Formats: sequence, structure tokens, C-alpha cells
Amino acid sequence: MKAVVTGGAGFIGSHMVDLLIEQNFEVIVIDNLSNGRLENIEHHKNKIKFVQADIGDYENKLEKYFEDVEYVFHFAALADIVPSINDPLKYHKANVDGTINILQAAKTSTKLKKFVYAASSSCYGIPKTYPTSEDTKIAPEYPYAHTKRVAEEYVLHWGQVYNMPVVSMRFFNVYGPRHRTSGTYGAVFGVFLAQLLNNKPLTIVGDGKQTRDFTFVTDVVDACLSAAKSEYTNEIFNVGSDNTYSVNYLVELLGGEKTYIPKRPGEPDCTYADISKIKRLLNWSPKVTFEEGVKIMLENIEQWAKAPVWDKDSINEATKDWFEYLGK
Repeated sequence: MKAVVTGGAGFIGSHMVDLLIEQNFEVIVIDNLSNGRLENIEHHKNKIKFVQADIGDYENKLEKYFEDVEYVFHFAALADIVPSINDPLKYHKANVDGTINILQAAKTSTKLKKFVYAASSSCYGIPKTYPTSEDTKIAPEYPYAHTKRVAEEYVLHWGQVYNMPVVSMRFFNVYGPRHRTSGTYGAVFGVFLAQLLNNKPLTIVGDGKQTRDFTFVTDVVDACLSAAKSEYTNEIFNVGSDNTYSVNYLVELLGGEKTYIPKRPGEPDCTYADISKIKRLLNWSPKVTFEEGVKIMLENIEQWAKAPVWDKDSINEATKDWFEYLGK
């Protein structure tokens, strides 16, 4: 079996590579290393083919890497809210143009069995119903969410027009080892673990009662492989933990001092996936409990030794555009 993983040196993508290698796939990783790190796949260096390329650049002729490829797992994308507000064109190039480029390359394979797209639950914006199902109204709140949704529409449209076997997986709050440690203010686990490691107070947004559908990364890639091997095409699947957990509970599990920062606009008070569809059609369900996942994160806390350590002042500076543009 032969597979391409875009963004395969990144957080979720590298775990996808782990699973595919474990199942004896021949794997080609395409990554421009803007967010990904070679050390994430160093343990597979003699088992994979690595291609450093920017998928958003149409001058990069990627078709040659898709010859006889049976599965494509498309994870490459730019994430985070604030940078997408500041530079929406950069996000469009990576997330939308990049997806079209990969679709076109995958279309050349005569053996393609499934194109799996890593979509985002941020497309739901601030939903009115919880758990949130796949047919919930689409209402992205910021450019990152919008570009991921537009790219998803292209994936489904290519499936319709070109008869490509495609599926879209809408991820909810993925966490796990190898999560990005870049300078961008973003996901709560990266922020908290760096603070914890440096004996700094954990910066809780609002009152901490907001809940998130924290989903462990190995469960996410397992869902992607299940969808890839299934008979279903042109389908959308939510991928979540089947529960939702408060930030206060996360802080309780992590321990450490805490401090509070202002609640932010454009963020839901709850994310909670309705995963009844993926359970029913793919017989998939998450395996790692939240408590087990947090324990694994603490066991791997040294991965955040070089991550930026955020405090109230630096977060306030990093998120000022967030409040300016989304707080209307």
C-alpha cells in the first residue's frame, strides 16, 4: 500500500506516518517545514521518502510523487487564529491553493482509493446545538476557519466532478505529543505546558468554565485510516472524544498556579462533537480517555522546553488584533 501524507512532519501528520508505517505502508511525506519538524519523523528516516516542498506554490510540480498512490492524507495547512487575521492571503495560499494543488496531483493517480482531508470543526463557528453534528450551519468566525472550510468544499467538489473518492474529517481540539511549539500564541496545551515547565501561572481565559472536545492525536489518525479503508466517499465525519471538558478541569489535572485573562470574541463556550455518524458508519470510537491523554502530555512535557512562555502581557499584545477585528 502506498500513501502520501502532506504535512507529515507536523503534529498530526507525523502521527499519521507512525500509524501507516506500523501497518506496512510505503509512505511519501510532503512538507515545507514551516511548522513541521524533521525530528518528528526522524525515527522513520530509512522507511519513508521525504519531499520538502510548498504545496501552495503552483510552480512545484507534485504529480510525480503521486504515481500509483492509493491513499492521500492531506494535513498540510497553516493554523491559529491571530496570524490568519493578520495575513489572510498567506492562509489562503497554504490552505486553499495548497489543497487544490494536492487534489490535482492526486487526481493523476490511477490507483487512488481515498483522499482524506483534515478539516476543522472551527467551520461551525459558535454553534447553537451541542453535541454538534455534521449538518450544523457553517459559520466560520475568522480567516483560518474560513480557508479550511473553503478547502473542504473544493475537496467535496473534486469528488463530485472528477469522481474522486474523498472524505473530510472535521477535527475537534486535537492534542498530544509533538504539538507545535512555535512562537505563535495558540492551542491551550502548548501554552499551559510551557508555563508549567517554567513555573509560571497558567493563563486561564475567562472563568475557565468553557469546555472543549479534547481529542487525543492517536485517536484522530486512527479515525482517518478507518475512513480511508472504508467504502464511503464524499462524506464528512466529525472526529471527537465523545465528551467535552472544562479548562478548569484541565488545569486541575495539570496542577500549578493559575491566573485569569479576558474572555475572547469569536470563541465558543463549548466544543462538543456529535460522533454518532462515524461510530455508526465506520465503527470507530475514541480509545484514549482525557485523563490518560493529559498524563501522557505531562510525561512528555520536556518537548515544550524551548516553547515560548506566555504571560498576561505577552498574550494581550499577541491577541490585540483578535479583539479589534472579532470583538465587533
